[in-house]
Amino acid sequence: GEGEGRRRKKQAETTMRAMVVKVVFPLLTSRVAQSLVSSPPARRRQQQHAMMTMLASEPSTTTTTSQKWTTAKVRETFLRYFVDKKDHVFVPSSPVVPWSDPSLLFANAGMNQFKPIFLGTADPSTPTAKLRRAANAQKCIRAGGKHNDLEDVGRDTYHHTFFEMLGSWSFGDYFKEDAVTWAYELLADVYGLDPSRMYATYFGGDPEEGLEADLEAKALWLRFLPESRVLPGSKKDNFWEMGDSGPCGACSEIHYDCRGGRGEVAHLVNQDDPEVLELWNLVFIEFARDAKTQKLETLPSKHVDTGMGLERLVAVLNGKKSNYDTDAFEPLFRGIQRQLPTPVVVSSSSKEDEDDSDDSDSSSSSSSSSSSSGHYGGLVGAEDASLRDTAYRAVADHVRCLSFAIADGAEPSNEGRGYVLRRVLRRAARYGRQILGVTSETFLSDLVPVLAESHFGDAYPELRAKQARVVDIVKDEEAAFAKTLERGLKYLDDEILQLLSFEDDVKKETKKKLSGEAAFFLYDSLGFPLDLTTLMAEERGIRVDEAGFEEAMRAQVERSRADRKKSKGLATSVDFSLSAAQVAALERRQVQRTVFAEDRLEVKDASVVAVFGERGDQLVEFTKATSVAVGSPIGLVLDVTPFYAEGGGQVADLGRVVVVLGKDDDDIDVHVRDVRSFGGYALHVGVVAAAAKDDDDASSTKALIIGRDVSAGAFVDAERRKKIAPNHSTTHLLNHALRATLGDGVDQKGSLCDADKLRFDFSHGKALTPAEIAEVERRVNQAVDADLRVDAKYVPLSEARSIASLRAVFGEAYPDPVRVVAAGCAVEDVLKAPSSEEWQDYAIELCGGTHVARTGEAMRFAITEETAVAKGIRRVEAVTRDAAVDALRQGDHLAAQIGDLLARVTTKTTTTKTKTGPVEDSAVDG
Repeated sequence: GEGEGRRRKKQAETTMRAMVVKVVFPLLTSRVAQSLVSSPPARRRQQQHAMMTMLASEPSTTTTTSQKWTTAKVRETFLRYFVDKKDHVFVPSSPVVPWSDPSLLFANAGMNQFKPIFLGTADPSTPTAKLRRAANAQKCIRAGGKHNDLEDVGRDTYHHTFFEMLGSWSFGDYFKEDAVTWAYELLADVYGLDPSRMYATYFGGDPEEGLEADLEAKALWLRFLPESRVLPGSKKDNFWEMGDSGPCGACSEIHYDCRGGRGEVAHLVNQDDPEVLELWNLVFIEFARDAKTQKLETLPSKHVDTGMGLERLVAVLNGKKSNYDTDAFEPLFRGIQRQLPTPVVVSSSSKEDEDDSDDSDSSSSSSSSSSSSGHYGGLVGAEDASLRDTAYRAVADHVRCLSFAIADGAEPSNEGRGYVLRRVLRRAARYGRQILGVTSETFLSDLVPVLAESHFGDAYPELRAKQARVVDIVKDEEAAFAKTLERGLKYLDDEILQLLSFEDDVKKETKKKLSGEAAFFLYDSLGFPLDLTTLMAEERGIRVDEAGFEEAMRAQVERSRADRKKSKGLATSVDFSLSAAQVAALERRQVQRTVFAEDRLEVKDASVVAVFGERGDQLVEFTKATSVAVGSPIGLVLDVTPFYAEGGGQVADLGRVVVVLGKDDDDIDVHVRDVRSFGGYALHVGVVAAAAKDDDDASSTKALIIGRDVSAGAFVDAERRKKIAPNHSTTHLLNHALRATLGDGVDQKGSLCDADKLRFDFSHGKALTPAEIAEVERRVNQAVDADLRVDAKYVPLSEARSIASLRAVFGEAYPDPVRVVAAGCAVEDVLKAPSSEEWQDYAIELCGGTHVARTGEAMRFAITEETAVAKGIRRVEAVTRDAAVDALRQGDHLAAQIGDLLARVTTKTTTTKTKTGPVEDSAVDG
């Protein structure tokens, strides 16, 4: 009947949703945003609607909740408000690991992926540069660097290492008025929050920075709130900065009194009161802080960047006192409870019933009872004497952090973001074992599937697609934790014993310090977090010289930096990187962006459009005729260049730029050591060698005349390019051969192509066998021997992405149009039938690098090393041309020697047995 029909329709819709989530959505990454921007408006709205629907998927059947406002519903409401009503473009979350931004350990705010827009360095040909309004839900981690909440997680009910940030942006479009109006409208009219419990803050100014109070923001808020609830804030609270450098500006925060019914509580705003919470931060970006001078520079355009924590908003909308009392954490809490030494029976609605109770005494009693019986009770501070609830919160939070980070490609290690993840994991493991009493070495790894099977797996399918990898990595780290502790404790005990042995009776009254060098050794060599070293030392009455530790860290960083500069032949402390203000200045003067003449090795009719050099410890633009001494570093921007700028895993071209000043005798010869692109301007960094015909005069100085009429010749080191190009082309062949040999699980994780070798990192769970290495070599050399044509063509990004066999790097931002490189087939033919399985037999990639015309130019390919970079990540190093021929010849010679040696050993053994008789049998008989 009619009821049966509705049931079948609903079942079909559920099945379709599951197919979309499991099959389609894993293909959607941050790269989809580029196609969204370039799509026609009608098509774009359809695409946005489809993706937001999946982000708003109802909780999985494994999650039980009685919330009115689920996490999925709150996320969907936010996105639909800005996309459907305010004409914003939905941009999917970027990976939580910002691979293209070395200044960040993790994505710590929604604006990270838009940083090039704020800085004015976005390549104009990319869809990102065309954005004017955007909205999304961004995966964020704050567990290192300037924004670090790790030490607070577990101790209170609202800090997290991992969280989702709901964000909206304006890139040079609307500014403060619309941002304030829409924020109030969404919170009060759409979400239904009580305006009488809202407070707004604005930047009160900072004389030291020369910044005035933001009275405009104040006036805008007074349209909605009384003056008693519109409050000035300090630079600490109301001037937002992403890090030690980069985009920044005054901000306006929206705070909410979660309790209500007690009059105004303005005195509790920004006082870390658990019931007066910051909900939303509206940042008005007008400046960029220079990394070296720490001064503020005005950006060319004004932007808006807003961010609101999803978990906190969900708690407030549901009247919960804690973010941890929502469906964002309920599945993990249940998973933790199942692993406790004494299992407890968990009611699907017990926690919600406790929180919804109007009797505060009863609620407190229930919480206390739950905590003592094994349930999560929501206790904090002195009330949580056993630290059980602290441990619940820390473990659940840290499992979320680890799962998302590892699913996006990060790995626990001894440095950088890997060290942060290792610290997070060991903190969680310690809480699990010492506080919760869990004895299983797979405690944390067993919680990974719990998160993946929850509603978070619906919104972020990578949690399910990468679940096996995440489980393996966490399991291995847990198993190694005990060994790390044992080795670290032994070293620490030895150091402390040595300290105490040199103390006399008087000195014993004073605490000795463990040296910074010792603490750094524990960190650098044993992966021992500094906070763990400090804690263990304090338990033995010893302090740690943290200043010495930091000094040892700085010394290591300086050594690495000096080595990099030395390798490029630049004897300077100045960083030749163009700032946002310098790029903006070029744009204001309408300076032509550099055109890359990719098919040429020299350009004799280029023009110098900008010159940069040292002034003290600063990089400045020379806008007037300037004398430059021989040996001085210099940076030249040309209107057209044959030099490849470093990028895409390929090193920059080297060579010469000859600046023509009128007479040949006065030409200035610049030896180019590096080339990098900033917002489309290729900066050729080099050393002034001498006048082109005055090489012997090492003390001469020349006036470098700046202007568009100053011509220059640009000459690439052809022999070096000739060595780099085959290495890059065979990297594509290697990528294809690895996938063909090892399976579809192979994904590129990094690469480096220089004149000596090629290096390729890829995902694979174990070391390659000798047979697999031989097969990969065979496949690549087969393509080299076939002397295939390498074709390249610029095509619209949307067309390129339609190629079914296309290989692209996860998280990479590609221009539009984009260059497609194919070995063995014509790009034009591929585009005629992009979904054909025929192209699976060819290496086809998006790439802007330099390549050979035919694969035969590589001559030969040889793998020289195969190693592990991290858990699940392998690295292959290889050579081509003469180096490969020599490597293969040496390999054959070594194999022959080993074969000859084995033959001799076999012959000698046989002879010995013949003379002495069957030794084994004699022994048995004896």
